[in-house]
Amino acid sequence: MAWRTPRSWYRRRAPAGLLWLLATPAARLWAAASARRIADGARFDPGVPVICVGNLTLGGEGKTPIARELVRWLGARGLAAAILTRGHAGRLKGPIEVDPTLHSAHDVGDEALMLAKDASVWVARDRAAGAQAAVAAGARLIVMDDGHQNGGLRKLLSLVVVDGETRDGAWPFGDGSVFPAGPLREPLDQGLARADAVVLLLPADLAEPDPELLAVLDSKPILIARLVPERPPPPARQLAFAGIGKPWKFQRALAAAGAELVDFVPLADHQPLTEPLLAGLARRAGGAGLITTEKDAARLPPAWRAKVSVWPVRAVFDDQSALAAVLAPALS
Repeated sequence: MAWRTPRSWYRRRAPAGLLWLLATPAARLWAAASARRIADGARFDPGVPVICVGNLTLGGEGKTPIARELVRWLGARGLAAAILTRGHAGRLKGPIEVDPTLHSAHDVGDEALMLAKDASVWVARDRAAGAQAAVAAGARLIVMDDGHQNGGLRKLLSLVVVDGETRDGAWPFGDGSVFPAGPLREPLDQGLARADAVVLLLPADLAEPDPELLAVLDSKPILIARLVPERPPPPARQLAFAGIGKPWKFQRALAAAGAELVDFVPLADHQPLTEPLLAGLARRAGGAGLITTEKDAARLPPAWRAKVSVWPVRAVFDDQSALAAVLAPALS
């Protein structure tokens, strides 16, 4: 399902209008249901360490790049880690190991297909079954992409990723409201209480994290990471488009990297990239190139893959020794 994140959710003091007032009772029900689901989880033990990379809001914090970087980091130290994901927006329930030569984003979801380019990725709606299948295939450690609010799998470590962008009135938790009144999946204090550490993910052009945000999170170890472009954007004029949790972050990152944008088109998260949509974007570009995210590129039809530039970014941790200290229980 494609979902367009309301940008107003991430204002620190969202106006309490009629829609907010109507959504407040539903938010209480959502929070109660989340608490019950977490408490009632079976907590299956797959027999190997499980590192959960989750978040406290509905998306756009950058947990998938963090999960990808953790698997790279662990692999460089000789640990065969597999990524476990639900395969959001994919049709297959799993458990199934993603094969980029066989599967499409329609099968396993765009994030799983993107991750499978350089990691072993397992898609499973049932996380316990997915972990069991990954271990049977040789995984000695599991990095779970999402699942902080899921209690079905026993976790050795739970890391929550928080968007460090606080410029122009932005705040990662909005006004503190739970969905559908705001962006939070559960009350902030409850989500932080179950976390072992916080990964504060900063844009590449933001030198230092907001001291006020650090104060909110200081009850937990904090790892600073940054989204760093893997290469410069194309020098030619571009129309950019993105169907991610917070598409405006892609626009800002391109502009900060010096890209010449003629236009930017935000799409819903996981929105299908159909032929009519892409043809319309090409017309709107008026001769400029098209550029998108690596996640969106996983949904491009074959005929458009050579027509759209892809601008990948990578999560890089500031302090490798601090990362090693947080991951020490899994390394041992």
